[in-house]
Amino acid sequence: MIPEQLELKNNQNCTALFYAAQSDIVIIAEVIVKKNNNLPLIPKDDIQSLPLYEAIKTGNRDMVSYLYFVTHIQDLASQDHINLLNTTISTDLYDTAHKILDTLKLEPGEKELLWKPLEMLARKPSEIGNKSQPSVSWKRCLNSCFRGRFCNKALMQASAHQLVDLLEELRDDKNFSSTAAADKHMMKLLVEAAKVGNLEFLIILIRSYPDLIWQVDEGYGSLFHVAIKHRQERVFNLIYEIGVLKDNLASLYAEGNKSMLHLAGELPSTDRLNIVSGAALQMQRELLWFQEIEKIVPKSLYRVKYEDINSGQKQKTPREIFMKNHEDLQKKGEKWMKNTANSCMLVATLIATLVFPAAFTIPGGNNEDTGIPIFMESNWFTVFFVSDAVAMLFSSSSILIFLTILTSRYTEKDFLVSLPRRLALGLATLLISIIGMMIAFTAAYFLVFKSKCFDPYNCCGGYCPNLFVCYPRLWPLVGYILLSILFK
Repeated sequence: MIPEQLELKNNQNCTALFYAAQSDIVIIAEVIVKKNNNLPLIPKDDIQSLPLYEAIKTGNRDMVSYLYFVTHIQDLASQDHINLLNTTISTDLYDTAHKILDTLKLEPGEKELLWKPLEMLARKPSEIGNKSQPSVSWKRCLNSCFRGRFCNKALMQASAHQLVDLLEELRDDKNFSSTAAADKHMMKLLVEAAKVGNLEFLIILIRSYPDLIWQVDEGYGSLFHVAIKHRQERVFNLIYEIGVLKDNLASLYAEGNKSMLHLAGELPSTDRLNIVSGAALQMQRELLWFQEIEKIVPKSLYRVKYEDINSGQKQKTPREIFMKNHEDLQKKGEKWMKNTANSCMLVATLIATLVFPAAFTIPGGNNEDTGIPIFMESNWFTVFFVSDAVAMLFSSSSILIFLTILTSRYTEKDFLVSLPRRLALGLATLLISIIGMMIAFTAAYFLVFKSKCFDPYNCCGGYCPNLFVCYPRLWPLVGYILLSILFK
């Protein structure tokens, strides 16, 4: 095949290199480009059909690195550069995004194109990491031990952080940044980052433009109103770094004259509510949010009423709004807590039923003349008796704790401290009782069979003090079982 034939395009305006870019086999692209080095820029007028663009869409880092090396992207238009940049951000190829930014040359009127990649970065909270990169020794260690996965993630997070800095430097134009359109875009970046909890992105913006922390949007309110509405505690914690001036922010209103307390009284979206498992614990988290906002807002806002236009109901205070919006969640929390307590109490009862008679049914039996247990002097007997007593004591305590949960009043205050604390204590005592029961079973097993040799031909005539000494083949079996449990 002659080089000119490789430049042929199909009905979709794509060359053979375009389809090679979709695969993971870099050598195919190398062979094609070796025959015709003009292919990486064909078609030059259609960025969607460019091989490099398609490779970036697939996210194959090796293919992208090679095609970027052989593609002269400086010959592309500014809009095509931005399209490539947006695609690299969407596929988390931040190292390639850096290279594209290095070749990007925008005219003063084209700097508005940078808003789109900034917005995309604002919506990526997990990709903006610390600015400093890992050291060379750490890179080698991580790459050798974990095939580079953790190191690559750290490098990408650092690259994303630097990318935000570079974009801000490119965007930093005094004449442009003073326009109303720029202020609107900056507020949009602030809102998008606050919604998803992109703390690093917000810190970069606020350091560059400190006045943003005081900027108020007509629809969303301030940065902290957005954080409360979407339950982003890491973003909201920035308000404590302002000092005494935080009282001024706490008195601001969002759309519909909603204060911070009104927003805290509303239910968040389902994805933010479900970051805590269990309706009762979700209710506790909502109460903690409301109490935390009460500490910073002026007391004069506690009784300020807000008219709920959507439901058509009359004016309500923030506390009344909270009670109304969380009524269903409170009922679900009560049901979830009772079901959990019932299930755990059933397990605790079964454990108590098993370990109570075991204390009087001694392994090995008692001496017929004296009534003293036969294995009284054995260490395993002591382990058995103590662990059985521990299992009995803690299972009984667990039953009582879960019983108090079932008889609770399930008020708002109960969900805040009492019920979660009882649940945690009940689960802890139940876990200890299960561990005690397992230890008692193991001790009883060794107590009965410790003197019976499983391999009498290789030991001491049929009796030995340790099962694993006379039967060493048990060690691999026990090791295999433990490894299976750990790495299941």
